[in-house]
Amino acid sequence: MYLEKFKLTGKSAIITGGGQGIGLACAEALAEAGAKVIIADRDGKVADTARAGLKAKGYEAETVVMDVTDTKRVSDVANDLVSRLGKVDILVNNAGIARSETPAETVTDEHWLNVIDVNLNGTFWCCREFGRHMLRAKAGTIVNVGSMSGFIVNKPQEQCFYNASKAAVHHLTKSLAAEWGARGVRVNAVAPTYIETPLNAFVKSNPKMYDAWIGGTPMARMGQVEEIASVVLFLASDAASLMTGSIVLVDGGYTCW
Repeated sequence: MYLEKFKLTGKSAIITGGGQGIGLACAEALAEAGAKVIIADRDGKVADTARAGLKAKGYEAETVVMDVTDTKRVSDVANDLVSRLGKVDILVNNAGIARSETPAETVTDEHWLNVIDVNLNGTFWCCREFGRHMLRAKAGTIVNVGSMSGFIVNKPQEQCFYNASKAAVHHLTKSLAAEWGARGVRVNAVAPTYIETPLNAFVKSNPKMYDAWIGGTPMARMGQVEEIASVVLFLASDAASLMTGSIVLVDGGYTCW
């Protein structure tokens, strides 16, 4: 009875920023659970490489080139997928950027707007366009990738723009959950700690920052992409059928201190 709830057989799922890192791990987790997976990435070559990697493991996936900040493209992709597949059951909003280590007083307009545009606006455009179809179907699940940075202020790196964008994603998640809950669409988010991804690879060459990150984590390590993908799978599945508006911290205990 219970393991059945984690199965996604017959479901379709699109993952933004799905070509690498957490996004690719999410694509694999959902595919392993039986979902038809669509990898959306702004870089077609990265998406194709990701698809080939999944195929080598025995999973089929589609790819689509999509920049989440391009509202028309997001709308076109949503309409095309629903037209071809009949529905999109699961949306994982993973696409995001950091551009950390910039003090607030030196942040340019371009820098601020770029991070907000990808992390917050892009998440909303995808929620809006795919959500419309889910609302018509009276069924659907959205999982946004937030961050523990939406709860705390990271140190030692300055990143007020990133922290603000992820806090906004969390409240957007709650707001959409409240609006859409009675209409069959669940909206939740996962809030990761520092994860070993290409985005965070730079920290290995910065011992002071690495020590601060690990020293502030009770589990004394960075997370792995599959540890986030496992939670995304749970939130996307019927195992989480009573959950909406939840922001699930997966932070190794970082926010305890």
